[in-house]
Amino acid sequence: MILGTIKSKFIIQDIRFNGGYYLNEDAVNSRALEENREMCSQLTELAEVWNPPIFKRQFCQETERAIPYCQSSDVTNALEGSDVFINKIQATKVGSVVEENQILITGFGTIGNTRLVNELSSGISFANNVCRVKAKEGVPYGYLFAFLTSKYGRSQLNKNASGSVVRYIEAPGIRKTLIPNLPKLKQQEAHNLIQLASNLRVQANKLLRDAEKSIKEKVSLQNLSPFDYEYFGNHSSDRPISAFRRSFKEISAITINAFNYSKRVGNIEDRVKNSNYQRLIDCLDDNKFFSTGSFKRLELNSPTSIKLLNQSDIFNRRKEGKLLARKYVKSDRLVEYGEVIIASVGTLGEGETFCRVIFGNEELEGQLISGEFIRMKTNNSIPSGYLYAWLSCDYGFRLIRKTQTGTKLCRPIQELLKEIPVPIISYNEMKEIDGQVKKGQSMLYQALIKENEAIALVEQELESWQES
Repeated sequence: MILGTIKSKFIIQDIRFNGGYYLNEDAVNSRALEENREMCSQLTELAEVWNPPIFKRQFCQETERAIPYCQSSDVTNALEGSDVFINKIQATKVGSVVEENQILITGFGTIGNTRLVNELSSGISFANNVCRVKAKEGVPYGYLFAFLTSKYGRSQLNKNASGSVVRYIEAPGIRKTLIPNLPKLKQQEAHNLIQLASNLRVQANKLLRDAEKSIKEKVSLQNLSPFDYEYFGNHSSDRPISAFRRSFKEISAITINAFNYSKRVGNIEDRVKNSNYQRLIDCLDDNKFFSTGSFKRLELNSPTSIKLLNQSDIFNRRKEGKLLARKYVKSDRLVEYGEVIIASVGTLGEGETFCRVIFGNEELEGQLISGEFIRMKTNNSIPSGYLYAWLSCDYGFRLIRKTQTGTKLCRPIQELLKEIPVPIISYNEMKEIDGQVKKGQSMLYQALIKENEAIALVEQELESWQES
């Protein structure tokens, strides 16, 4: 049971008598600002806040006339960019293209997720239910981002949201958010930390992209086009329908799924095999493929709890997860640094995480992940960062997807996964790429730490208001 005392002015103001409205976490955090309204400014005084109009999206393939498109759920993505494209003229006309240093806020479904647009995400089109916040001249956008990401900013957004089953909030409601007028030095300190975090993310993304590019250059592989593989997405009128014939001798007892025998993807495989390569299974240690497995889950919000991450969490910048009691969790199930992890349950949509690869960096080390992932550790002949870079590039991704089975929920067929070719270059070159990947992954972790420092700085200052 939650007990608390509410001042009558809040009851008169909101005209509500149910206790749950005033005693939930969002309401309690919001009152910390409402009780000190004279020390705050509304967001509309410090920034321009708007949503673009609703528009019919014309999805298309990647060309010079297309622009990457992100939906509301992509705001939390750890990496930049999108594999989904819409018409560039249309996106520009409705004003859905974001610019550097704007703050994005999700206003539909999960309320209050934030993202600071950097040089890599600038120029991408975001859905109309993602609110844009552009700080006015002289207002430190990093401080605004830190506050809106903090529990005090997110709580206000959720408290002011409408709806019951599906909650939503748009620019008019977001403009009312109270921003504390903290000392200028504190604001600048938070701003500097957020700037540093943003720069680290940009550098990290560039390093990871360069690592993928280096592998393809060293084995003379060109970037793939939509004409090179099978996929479930938007097809252009000039893309020929995929039709092929296989001899019954080529059909194995493992699968009769035509997708697994695609000649287009078979040609991709042949390109890789034109140079020196090893099977994926030969790159792994004695554990080969393994997973966390199943175990009894007891949810427990405690300092001694352990966080469980699933596929909906693990690709996010801020990995929320669920808190579980450690009683039923064995230590050998926790992620070790350098593991290569494949998201192994999902659908074949181009924007889906199914068959995407994660690297076990400092943030994931010692964490518990669900049994929905295929986990791997490399042997001494292949550095883990190199294998990650290969499997996360366009070739690796399409070769993993070729192994899928299922209709609603797909999974890789591990017997086919074993046979994926991994190009082998000199060990020194592989170590160089491995170093790039590990440096980039460490930068992503450091960016999160700096962002958390900025948020903690803001929250600690606001907690001092309540103590005084």
